[in-house]
Amino acid sequence: MTEVLTPTKSAIAKAAKIIQNGGLVAFPTETVYGLGASAFNPYAVAKIFKVKNRPNFDPIIVHIADFSELDLLVKACPPKAQKLIEKFWPGPLTVVLPKTSKIPEIVTAGLPSVAVRMPAHPVAHAIIKKARVPIAAPSANKFGYLSPTTAEHVKKQLNGKIDLIIDGGKCTWGIESTVVYFEDDNVTILRHGAIPKEEIEEVIGPVKTLKKTNRVLSPGTLPKHYAPKTPVIILTKKTKIDRTKKIGLLAFRPPTKINGFYKVEILSKNGDYIEAAANLFEALHRLDEGNLDLIYAQKVKEIGLGRAIMERLKKASYKEKS
Repeated sequence: MTEVLTPTKSAIAKAAKIIQNGGLVAFPTETVYGLGASAFNPYAVAKIFKVKNRPNFDPIIVHIADFSELDLLVKACPPKAQKLIEKFWPGPLTVVLPKTSKIPEIVTAGLPSVAVRMPAHPVAHAIIKKARVPIAAPSANKFGYLSPTTAEHVKKQLNGKIDLIIDGGKCTWGIESTVVYFEDDNVTILRHGAIPKEEIEEVIGPVKTLKKTNRVLSPGTLPKHYAPKTPVIILTKKTKIDRTKKIGLLAFRPPTKINGFYKVEILSKNGDYIEAAANLFEALHRLDEGNLDLIYAQKVKEIGLGRAIMERLKKASYKEKS
C-alpha cells in the first residue's frame, strides 16, 4: 500500500527526501497530479517509465520552483519564450527549449530539447524547493489512461507501485499545461492546455498549431491518449446512437434529452469552458467506473479552452487504422 499524506510540513519534507533518494512521489499541481522523480537521476526517471508503462520515446516535463533553475536546464531562451515565461509562470505553461548536458537523455527521450514548466500549486512548489532539484513529472497515471485530478485517482492506478502520494485535493484546472515549442523564430503549440492559444498570441503574436506528425516533440502529442477503458465516441449529426447497449453521455451543458443513457455527466451547468475543463477528467473517470459499453461525448466549440477539451476527447476516442 502506498502511503497517502496531507501536505503538512513533515509530509513535504518526507516527499522531498524520497525524491532526493531516487524514489517516486505523486503530488498535486494546478493542472493534474504529477508523478515526480529527480530530473538529474536517470535511474529514478527510469522508474517512472516502468511504473506508468510509458514508452521510452515519450519525453517528460521537468518542473522547477525558481526562475534561476531554468539556466540549469536550457542553453538559450529566445525573446518570445521569455515573454511567455514572464507572463504565465508560475502557471500551466510548458516551454520546449534546447537542453543542457545536465539533463539525462531518458528525460527528453533522446531529443535535443527539454520541456520545462514552473507549477503554480503551492504543494508542488514546496516539494520542488525542499528537494532542491528540478523534478521530472508526467501525470501520475498509467500511460495513455485518464489523467488524475485527485489523489484517489492516483491511488486507484498506482497504489503499491510508488513511494508516496501527497493529497492536496482536487486540481484547479483539471487539464494539462499548454506546451509551446520554439525553433528559431517559429513558435508552435504542441499541446493545447490550460492557457488558450488566444492568450498566448496576445503576448507574442500569431503561433502555429502542431499538425499530424510521426515525431514526438513533447509529452501529450501521441494520437491516442487521455483515454478511459470504455470506448468513447464523439457525437456528430451523423452519429447513430446504439441504444441496445449500456451507454453513457458526457455533456458540455445540461442536455434537453437524456432518454436511453444509463449515466450522464455534465461538465458545466452554464456552458462555462473553464468549469468544463476543470471537470473533464473527473467526469470521464466516473463514466469509466459506471460499467458502460460506450461513452458518447458532446462536441464543444474549438475556441479558448474548448480546443484543449476537444483535443483530449479526440485522443480519447482515437482508433488505430487496421
